[in-house]
Amino acid sequence: MKDSFELIQHNFPEADAITILPVSDLHLKSILCNEREWAKFCSWLPKQKNTYIILNGDMINNNTRSSVGSPFDDIMRPRDQKKALTEYLEPIKHLILCSTIGNHEARSEKDADDDPMYDVMCKLDLEDIYRQDGAFLKIGVGSADKGNGRTGAENTYLLYVTHGAGGGVLTGATVNRNERFSYVIEGLDGLIVGHSHKGAITKPGRIVVDLRTNTITRRKTVVVSSESWQSFGGYAMRKMLNPSGEIDADNPQTLILSGIRDKRNIKAIW
Repeated sequence: MKDSFELIQHNFPEADAITILPVSDLHLKSILCNEREWAKFCSWLPKQKNTYIILNGDMINNNTRSSVGSPFDDIMRPRDQKKALTEYLEPIKHLILCSTIGNHEARSEKDADDDPMYDVMCKLDLEDIYRQDGAFLKIGVGSADKGNGRTGAENTYLLYVTHGAGGGVLTGATVNRNERFSYVIEGLDGLIVGHSHKGAITKPGRIVVDLRTNTITRRKTVVVSSESWQSFGGYAMRKMLNPSGEIDADNPQTLILSGIRDKRNIKAIW
């Protein structure tokens, strides 16, 4: 398994822009999973131009006896959940940029040293883009003449992807936690987090002073808190948690990374 501090790099020299769709908290084979929307999404995705996905944990429900939720809330045993997820992902595996673990998969990793998402990525022959704790992505879009016969990406972006944890009952608490962490990584363009099921996109700014060029600029980071593919109910309802954001496969959270000169930008649509 690759170390989480090993950079994942993707380049798209022929694209003027690429689209990234964060996917997390599917909870496949939970009784609350909206599998119909997921199946529709998996059929729709390959038909889109220059569109890719990030898998960010809790892709299977994987309830165990030590879980907050009950194993009886799953319609399939965990080993078969892995197989079902692999079958969904096989036709679209060329569109996956990275994958991480979620707390639902981490239960097995903690109890039995078995990481279900790593198993899935190995089955897909994508273990090189799996990062258990979090993934640093360097993404180049477009092509530019760098001189001396060399070419390179017109625009380069740094994303960090991690499943996340906690944050509080209200959406604002989750946003605060995620934005605070976004300040930790120098040069970060986008932070993508799951776990809370509270869909939100914010763009916190910071002031950057470059002493080499004596310039002061403002820089924004796109922070995405992903929705879930689960309906509201179960222990979340019993614990009086707020209903979570439920994804609409026709209107997913969308990031568009520009590859056009002088237009370096991440456009967030939702």
